[in-house]
Amino acid sequence: MKPLPHVYEVALSAGPTGHTTLSAGGMPPLRSAPPKDFDGPGDAWSPEHLLLAAVETCFLFTFQAVAQASKFDFVSLDLSGSGTVDRVDGVMRFTEIALSTRLTLPEGADPERARRMLEKGKNACLVTASLSVPVRLEAEIVVAS
Repeated sequence: MKPLPHVYEVALSAGPTGHTTLSAGGMPPLRSAPPKDFDGPGDAWSPEHLLLAAVETCFLFTFQAVAQASKFDFVSLDLSGSGTVDRVDGVMRFTEIALSTRLTLPEGADPERARRMLEKGKNACLVTASLSVPVRLEAEIVVAS
């Protein structure tokens, strides 16, 4: 890892309505628009979907780093996320994010150690640590036979 602080920059361009294009150095452009729930077209990445994607990918990459540093082998990790938006105290916001994982381990692996690695990955993720919304982890652990 490079020394801190890290600075990330994203630019966007948009007209008065419709889609916007997000860009960052060296990456392909990403089309964004409001989701259908906010009267958007539903055919592009919305801020809400991008937030969930950020939580999921940060969790995955952090878990991979934790597993590697701990010499913890796993076969695969399938992950999906769900975010609930509601009004609380007059403010619309995410009220919960749930991550559902299915972690497949090699034969003879310790499921309890796997559960600790998943929790450590969730707790060490810089995106979830930066949010005020609670992130719940639902883990299914399967040991290959």
